[in-house]
Amino acid sequence: MMRFPQLDGFRGAPGVVRIIGHRGARGVMPENTIEGFEFTLKIGVRALEFDVVLTRDLVPVITHNHHLLNATTRDDDGCWLTGEELKVSNLTLSQLKKLDVGGADGNTVYGKRFPDQVFMSGVRIPALDELFELATRPEGQDLLFLLEMKSDPLVAGDKNASSAIVAKVVSEVRSRGLEDRTILHSFDWNLLGECALIAPDMPRSYLSQLPDNSDALGEDSSKAVAPDFAALGVSIPNAVSDAGGKLWCPYYMDVTPDLVSEAHDLGLIVCTWTANEVEDINHMIDAGVDGIITDYPGRAQRILLARDLTWQTDPHHQAAE
Repeated sequence: MMRFPQLDGFRGAPGVVRIIGHRGARGVMPENTIEGFEFTLKIGVRALEFDVVLTRDLVPVITHNHHLLNATTRDDDGCWLTGEELKVSNLTLSQLKKLDVGGADGNTVYGKRFPDQVFMSGVRIPALDELFELATRPEGQDLLFLLEMKSDPLVAGDKNASSAIVAKVVSEVRSRGLEDRTILHSFDWNLLGECALIAPDMPRSYLSQLPDNSDALGEDSSKAVAPDFAALGVSIPNAVSDAGGKLWCPYYMDVTPDLVSEAHDLGLIVCTWTANEVEDINHMIDAGVDGIITDYPGRAQRILLARDLTWQTDPHHQAAE
C-alpha cells in the first residue's frame, strides 16, 4: 500500500485535533492571499485549505469563486468593482494581478460576515506557485496543502475540463517536489477520479455537503458539481472509501459522532469544514473529528488549549501560550 506521509498532519490522535486554516485565516486576514497564509504559519498552524481555478492563460491561481467577488476586489484606483462580476477564466494572470484583494467592503452582505478581517492594500491574487514558493522557505518547510480544485458548473462532467485543471495543478506540485505535502481535494468527485488517473501518488480528499443545507452568502455553490448523495446507495463514508479516498471532509452541520466513527472504521481521516463559532468547534471536537477547517484558527487554538488538547504533535510548532 502506498505511503502518504502528508496524511499524518491531518490525522488526529489522543489529545490532538488538527487545525486547518481555511483560505488562510479568513476571519481575520484577506482570504486566499499570501499575507493570510503567512499569518497562519506564524501562529503555528501548518495545514492550509484553499481553492484553485485556472486563468484564461491556464495558470492555476488561488481564489474561491469562478467570478471575482465585487465585495472583495478593487481596481487600480482603489475603487470596488461594480456591475457584472469578472470571471477568472476570462482573465489572464497579468490582468488579475492588477486587482487588489486586500480587504472586504464592510457595506456589503459578504463584508459584514467578517467584521474582524483586517483591511490592507496592494494585496494580489496569488498564483499557486507563489504559495508553493513559500513552502520552500525555512518557515514553510513542513507546510501542508489541502488543495481544492474548483469545477465550473458550466462544464461540469466535461472530462477535458477536469483533466486540464488536474494536469496543471499536478504539474506545479511536482515541479516544486511537493507531492508528499499535498492532498488533492474537491466537491467534484468525477474530477477526483481524474486525480486518481493522473496523480495516483497523491491522496484524495472528498468534500461533501448535504443538499438541505443552504449555501453561505457570497460563495459559489458546490451542489451543481457534487454527486447526488441520495443516489449513492451507501453512506457517504462508504462511498468515499469505495472511491479510494483517504480523507472525508463533510460540512460541519452534517457531522455526527456515528458517521465519524463509521469513517474511522473504514480507515478514513475526517476533517470538517467550516466550523467557526465556539459552540460548533466544541461540537466537532466532541464528535471525534480528526481536524477542523476554520476561518478562525486562533480561536480554535484557544478552545483546544482550554480543553487540554493540542493541534500539533510537535510542541515546537505551537504558538506561544
